[in-house]
Amino acid sequence: MKLLPRPAKFALMATLDVALHARGRPVSSKELAARHDLPPRRLETLLQALVRAGVLKSVRGPAGGYELARERRRLCVGEIVRVALRAEEESEPAPALLAAVLEPLIYETEEAALARLDDITLEDLYARAVAQGFGEKQPTSDFEI
Repeated sequence: MKLLPRPAKFALMATLDVALHARGRPVSSKELAARHDLPPRRLETLLQALVRAGVLKSVRGPAGGYELARERRRLCVGEIVRVALRAEEESEPAPALLAAVLEPLIYETEEAALARLDDITLEDLYARAVAQGFGEKQPTSDFEI
């Protein structure tokens, strides 16, 4: 069972990628899409939703792209997931049985999971990614002590 839909996973990955690669310059959507082999148009829609929500900020111009709108420690995973979920909401009305019985249960479960994700910051994800060799590269030496 998958708890997070693809757009939520992509929104988290894109935000984490910006945190890892911005280093004083914005990350372009083309660069981000190429790095993760994603379709740029679909990714751009998510990035714009993250900008509207105040998670990312857009920098215009030839060297433009995306930067974090706030410090990593002030961005929680739950907030990023909620942005992606709102961007993908369906507009079709649900059948009565689904709406009356199943959706409230699913909603309660989703809210409990999102509350747990609110305890995890982008800083936490960033630290995990760096520990696994993503993003910031540590200088290496030919000499071992």
